[in-house]
Amino acid sequence: MDFVAPSGERVRCSAGTTDKTQAQELHDKLKAESWRVDKLGEKPAYTWDDAAYKFLMETTHKATHKDDKSRLRWIQPYLTGKVLRDIDREMISRIGEIKAKQSSPATANRILALIRSIIRRAALEWEWIEKVPRIRLYKEAKRRVRWLTPEQVKTLLVELPPHQQDMVLFALSTGLRQSNVVQLEWSQVDMNRRVAWIHPDQAKARKAILVPLNSVAMGVLTRQVGKHPERVFTYHGKPVAWANTKAWTGALKRAGIENFRWHDLRHTWASWLAQQGTPLNVLQELGGWESESMVRRYAHLSQPVLIEHSELAATMLNGTNMAQLEEKKVSDNSLTF
Repeated sequence: MDFVAPSGERVRCSAGTTDKTQAQELHDKLKAESWRVDKLGEKPAYTWDDAAYKFLMETTHKATHKDDKSRLRWIQPYLTGKVLRDIDREMISRIGEIKAKQSSPATANRILALIRSIIRRAALEWEWIEKVPRIRLYKEAKRRVRWLTPEQVKTLLVELPPHQQDMVLFALSTGLRQSNVVQLEWSQVDMNRRVAWIHPDQAKARKAILVPLNSVAMGVLTRQVGKHPERVFTYHGKPVAWANTKAWTGALKRAGIENFRWHDLRHTWASWLAQQGTPLNVLQELGGWESESMVRRYAHLSQPVLIEHSELAATMLNGTNMAQLEEKKVSDNSLTF
């Protein structure tokens, strides 16, 4: 197709079809739209494809950028070529229903949230459309925090190969996510000061994390010295690329541990600290969580500490002489007016 818009811009593109009649119809439609945009001030008919591409280009810094690309690939067959202003709540709800049936309401929510985020940008930031359809997410059941006891950890370690034993021990000593453990470099470690650090672009919350190294973590690092000039964790002299391997799943099976992911090592670390009385604000700082709500899931594990603090009220009450209270009560009852 080839035509000159009223603005003087030359438009040349493929009609995407070998049917001459369809190509002519699309040509006439685009030419009419360009006239309305130029003469009547109408907004161009941006499509979902335009919005999805622009969104990806503007969010390359996001920790979930790869996940967004994967989800958009799934969404694409349902919305490709759709004009943004024609995408309504009913169309989006159908997409959510399909995903919920394929997987789960929680997974469907991730899809719906991404669609909502893109359309909101199109309306509020790019001013491509006038309004945003209301998108209702599914209710999600709160999942239990999955963590292991020290005894279960010992059983698991026995079943793991040496290089994964050290990675698990390091994860349980620091609370770091899988990617931060696997990709840890010696330039991020100061063994003299007993600290490591995660750079902002490596952290999910996009803020630097200072990682204190306890005695177990130091022992793990000492065993890795000299194996690789840059990366800390290796296998047969090469940097480890992924921790969730067949060796990992096989060890879990032999140890009799079910429904457990590598990320649950982070939950285990946080649960242990909470049980030992670590204040939630300190736990939040150590784990690099962005919001307090993310740490509240471990609050119920701090029962001994809560009891200890609740006893403060009892201490105040115990300082009151109950016998004196009874004597005062009798005295007050004897008063006459």
